[in-house]
Amino acid sequence: MKKSFIYLSLVAVICLSACKSSSNPQAEKAAVTAAKTWLSLVDDEKYPESWDEAAQFFKGAVKKEQWIQLMQTGRKPFGKNISREIKSQNYCTSLPGAPDGEYVVIQFKASFENKKSAIETITPMLDKDGQWRVSGYFIK
Repeated sequence: MKKSFIYLSLVAVICLSACKSSSNPQAEKAAVTAAKTWLSLVDDEKYPESWDEAAQFFKGAVKKEQWIQLMQTGRKPFGKNISREIKSQNYCTSLPGAPDGEYVVIQFKASFENKKSAIETITPMLDKDGQWRVSGYFIK
């Protein structure tokens, strides 16, 4: 169970240092919107729905039941989200361990009721259906 979560986390973290980033404001804007929408599901503890709305790559890496369990043990203890602001966003077309495509690695500076300061790294990708969907999530 942890292996899949760690893999998704590593994809996001490795991209911060290993992806060739460029600027694509239109993609970044769409990815940020998708990330915020998806995070609202996580914030509302709608973990099954967050899995349903994730990218196919994400769904192939972690089963729905595993995702729900990971969120209940890894995210829920942080409590309600108090604030969240973008710290960085990087558009890239290649990530280690992931298929080539369009990705935006976004880091949010966040505060929760039980964790004053956290960094959320979320990686939306342009999915096969042309929609931006989350392919990785890590909170530290």
